[in-house]
Amino acid sequence: MNTPVLFRRLLGDVLRDRRSELGMTLREVSGVARVSLGYISEIERGQKEASSELLASLCDALDVSLSRVLHDVADLVALEEGLTAAELTPIRPRPDVVASAA
Repeated sequence: MNTPVLFRRLLGDVLRDRRSELGMTLREVSGVARVSLGYISEIERGQKEASSELLASLCDALDVSLSRVLHDVADLVALEEGLTAAELTPIRPRPDVVASAA
């Protein structure tokens, strides 16, 4: 049986990696985001779910966009699911959204 992909674990990995890239401690992120150190630690370890408000605070503290974090998590989910690039087509294309070359 395949182990289910846990979004919260992968989100925690992405947030921890970003914090490490910046050389920030949990205490520093906690102070900037105004979220308890223990709760951030549990999020990074995939033990707690982050609300959208809390995630926005963490992204601000880590100077990263929410879309970048979610994109990185989505990439990790696809890897764990063993998906190929060809299988990563949008569920429902949105003609009103134009992709940028960024």
